[in-house]
Amino acid sequence: MRTVKEVSQLTGISVRTLHYYDEIGLFSPTQKTTAGYRLYDDKALETLQQILFFREFDIPLKQIRAVINGPSLDKTQILQLQRNMLAAKKARIERLIASIDDILKGENKMDFTVFTKVEIEEMFDVMYAHMPEEMKRVAVKEFGSLEQWKTHYLDVVSSEKMQKQYEKVIEWYGSKQAYLDVALHPISQKTAEAFKKRIDAIQQKLAEKRGCDVQSFEVKEIIGEYVFVMKRLTQVKDEKQIMLAQARYYTEETPRKSIDGTYGPGTAAFFARAIEAFYQG
Repeated sequence: MRTVKEVSQLTGISVRTLHYYDEIGLFSPTQKTTAGYRLYDDKALETLQQILFFREFDIPLKQIRAVINGPSLDKTQILQLQRNMLAAKKARIERLIASIDDILKGENKMDFTVFTKVEIEEMFDVMYAHMPEEMKRVAVKEFGSLEQWKTHYLDVVSSEKMQKQYEKVIEWYGSKQAYLDVALHPISQKTAEAFKKRIDAIQQKLAEKRGCDVQSFEVKEIIGEYVFVMKRLTQVKDEKQIMLAQARYYTEETPRKSIDGTYGPGTAAFFARAIEAFYQG
């Protein structure tokens, strides 16, 4: 067992911060002595290490708490998620360094506006490579050939209207390069299925709170977990607009009928209100 002072010296985190983490239910001591002193075992230190990994990405404490305390995610899944985040961060940094090197050599200029034809072609190729075979066959049949389909895609994405829409998407990701990192390096099918299961579990928990006030802590804690998962899935810099778009999606006829059919009448509207309330304060 280690005292709070020893943990502070070991990790570089102040005693005051450790006390605060305990107060908000993020990181609690293994036990407290009769005199009230906090003591931590090795398992607690492993949890603290996971928290510190998440803090490296400036993730809000309430979102970290939702993940760390969430029963649907075990230690191995958390570590794998953190590894993927660090690998993505490493790749982004390496690309930025390469771009700066090009600029210093006078070979390139940074561009954070809209996509070039080459970039759009890359986006199509990646989309096609990760698309299920049945969807490929349907699309090729509809357009007559793969080349005609690709030409149509390039024309649509290159249009002024679509480019303006992508400008807004780029704002969500923080930069054009950040968006391209995600678009050109999509998650695997296995990872996508894992995210879907996680979101389904969150929706189930949220549906069980349907009778609760959307401003309540228990509802906001679940939405906080939802936000965390969506942010990791989309890799956006600011997830607010995507989450609010998700809230609007729940009010559309098709998803509303699906959600209400699964969890009961009024659930989709409750999901939408809960997300909106989360961002109102």
